[in-house]
Amino acid sequence: MYDDGATCPVEPAFTCVSIPRGSDVPVKVFAEDYLDLRALIRNSTLAWVNYRARDVAVDGVDLAMALGFSEQMTHRLLLAYYEAFEDNETEMGMVVPAVHIGEKSVDTNPVLILVRDDLILTIHGGDVTRIARFSRYADTYLRKLPSVMPLEDKRTSLLIRILDENNTRNFDQIRVVQEMADEVSKNLLDITGNFEETGRDVLAARHMLMRYLSAQWRTWEVLHSLRHGDAELLSDNPKMLAGISHLADEVTNHISLSEKMTDVLVSGQDVLQGLRNNQLLILNNRMLFAMTYITILGTAVLVPNTLATVFGYIFIIRSEHIWWTLAVIALSTVLATLMAYWWVEARFEMPRDPVDLQREIARRRAQLVHEHPWRRKALGKP
Repeated sequence: MYDDGATCPVEPAFTCVSIPRGSDVPVKVFAEDYLDLRALIRNSTLAWVNYRARDVAVDGVDLAMALGFSEQMTHRLLLAYYEAFEDNETEMGMVVPAVHIGEKSVDTNPVLILVRDDLILTIHGGDVTRIARFSRYADTYLRKLPSVMPLEDKRTSLLIRILDENNTRNFDQIRVVQEMADEVSKNLLDITGNFEETGRDVLAARHMLMRYLSAQWRTWEVLHSLRHGDAELLSDNPKMLAGISHLADEVTNHISLSEKMTDVLVSGQDVLQGLRNNQLLILNNRMLFAMTYITILGTAVLVPNTLATVFGYIFIIRSEHIWWTLAVIALSTVLATLMAYWWVEARFEMPRDPVDLQREIARRRAQLVHEHPWRRKALGKP
């Protein structure tokens, strides 16, 4: 699949677009083995090789070494994996992230770019198809460059175009999050909807947006290093440097847009929490309303029941039993009250006088500091 979801045709692993020596007409060659391209690269003033690797970390190092790039620089770049920049004057390398956002997932894949005087090498995994798509018409792009343009300008222009292609496809991915955020906004309008499901959708959208923002910041770091690193392999032409600055400015604008979307999603969470609290408040009011009527009904039943018990007790009991039964009733009432008070006092701290309460807090703090001196700083003791 392409980054935009279209079907990707089966293509060879290598694509080489080069400008042969003594000619201004670009040549494009497809191959399954880099050995088939060595002669073409050797006889070119400028060549771009794009490699679709099975494993960037393994196959990328082998290919870079075979084409003359240093193993040490390539290893350092791949250790960073998603964002890195190296400039050794005679060779330069960088890693930029390629972002693809699915329905509820964000995939970030590395794109390794190596540059030397006569060669630009891009290496990426099979899931990244944006660079391969551009390589299919890269010869047309080179053909449109003026024949009198210096080699370093052509090399810089081609590098800028490759970075721009990756950035553009990254920017396209934000619309998936926008569509998801729009769906969440519709769900927020339905006050009878499932708030738990809507909350999960908001959280998923925020998580996707944060990963997208992380990738954009990594891209900006690479472009910033490229713009201010004064690399020997890049042109000093102000127009070329302005092109790199334009790429960095575009990434900055999309970072700002994504941060605003994050604020919108945070506002959606606040709205969702407010609706949830409103529902809980309505439920609490209904329970209080029910408890009020239950209390009224209980009181209405308790009073006549108590009167009936007292009247029955007075008129039925014999006179010789009335005194000791009254004593039992009084004693049981006192004991039950004391037991209830003891149970509440044991489980809940009863309100005290404010002065006594402050003294008790001070006493407990002093005891805690004495038993655990390491807590002195945490409790604000000098």
